[in-house]
Amino acid sequence: MTETRPSGRTSRRALASVAAAALIAGGALGSGYLPSATPAYAQALPKSPIEAPEHPPGSFAGIVNKVKPGVVSVKVKLDDSASGDDEEGQGPGQGRNLENVPPQLREFFKRFGQNGPGGMQPQHQGPRGAVGSGFIISADGYVVTNNHVVDHAKTVQVTLDDGRTLDAKVIGKDSKTDVALLKINEGSSYPYVQFGKSAPQVGDWVVAIGNPFGLGGTVTAGIVSARGRDIGAGPYDDFLQIDAPINKGNSGGPTFNVNGEVVGMNTAIASPSGGSVGLAFAIPAETVQAVVEQLRTDGKVARGYLGVQIQPVTQDIAEGLGLDKAKGALVDHAENGTPAAKAGLKAGDVIEKVNGDTVDSARELSRKIAGMKPGAKVELGYLRGGKPDTATVTLGTMPTDGTKVASRGGDDESGNGQPRLGLQLAPAGEVGLSDQGVAVVQVDPDGPAAAKGIETGDVILDVGGQSVSRPSDVAAQIRAAESNGRKAVLMRVKSSKGQTRFVAVSLNKAG
Repeated sequence: MTETRPSGRTSRRALASVAAAALIAGGALGSGYLPSATPAYAQALPKSPIEAPEHPPGSFAGIVNKVKPGVVSVKVKLDDSASGDDEEGQGPGQGRNLENVPPQLREFFKRFGQNGPGGMQPQHQGPRGAVGSGFIISADGYVVTNNHVVDHAKTVQVTLDDGRTLDAKVIGKDSKTDVALLKINEGSSYPYVQFGKSAPQVGDWVVAIGNPFGLGGTVTAGIVSARGRDIGAGPYDDFLQIDAPINKGNSGGPTFNVNGEVVGMNTAIASPSGGSVGLAFAIPAETVQAVVEQLRTDGKVARGYLGVQIQPVTQDIAEGLGLDKAKGALVDHAENGTPAAKAGLKAGDVIEKVNGDTVDSARELSRKIAGMKPGAKVELGYLRGGKPDTATVTLGTMPTDGTKVASRGGDDESGNGQPRLGLQLAPAGEVGLSDQGVAVVQVDPDGPAAAKGIETGDVILDVGGQSVSRPSDVAAQIRAAESNGRKAVLMRVKSSKGQTRFVAVSLNKAG
């Protein structure tokens, strides 16, 4: 007898009937005839029905129809100073040092501005051109896009949703946040979009509109996957991560919430192929808006400046300082004559708050200060010797030579350390290295100090917050840290190149 197998619509109908019959039977016969729920399932099931989401998945047509006229395609002809990568069109990594880019992004940054997935050729306007996206923010024709879209631009044109192509000029641009402001030359009343009044939450729906591969007016949708992403693209990284498909040419285009407000500007993706894999990054609207306001008024961005060298508070540094949590920004030193020095900030201070808002990391401190205008008065909350204090600082103007608002030292996370440091020390003055501190004359390569990167020729300036001038001072501070129950001792070390940093050496004894 030949077995027959249902197929197509009949098969699905039959299966649905069987399923419906099973459900009816289950309801009529009771739980005694069905397997009982396992403990795992019982824990997973809610006690009451899950409420429907505020904006359930459905058609985004209403949003798109509302905002699409305010989105433009940006076409650029490049000047002779543009590099080969700049010519090829709008990789978010253009002009950036790939050594500072996370490994998972480097391949994308190399390819995004070259050939697209599947061998697609880059979109050009003539032999030296590029394309991107943008959005109009005012009726008189101001347009926002990425700096890397219009960097080295000789001429710029924008194509509106109604098909018109108009000349535009660059009003100003900021490489540190990758934001640029354009102005359409022809005066008119243009459709425009508005920035959101609040930041989106992880899980919120978003809609992206842009010009991927020169296909203007392309709409994609997804959710906010994460916030506060640092992808190594710039000193003030604070990206939204979204999973709406973003590709080459989307750079500079807007990300909208379900109310049709701009919550971000699409800037980068992470991809091994150059195409979308659901990892896209957008500059938050509040950052874009703050930069655009200065570009519109002054044509450039002036940032607040503290004048401190800072580094992250790692777990071992926190233990060395006697802190409960590894958070805040550790002051390595305040530059002479800077606002921080005038306010009395010193090496070893841990900045924890800015105007009452918590600072979780050195990078966050940099972003907060850079987001303020020069001349602003800022109240800093900090710890000194474990005791809280405050300082009021009048911010200066960040130098234009590229100096960061607050330079960050590298994380010091290697090794576990022991009370025996593995160092031979001598007064720095006796060996001619410095007029202060204790010189490192020999390092045990297997010792805890070596694991922390301390090298021959370094000078230990202070230990546990106390200045040291002799090896016995170092030993005394280590003993004091042990007697106070510290798990690590914090040392400020000056390298042979003149750079200073804090190093925390664990005091846990070897087992």
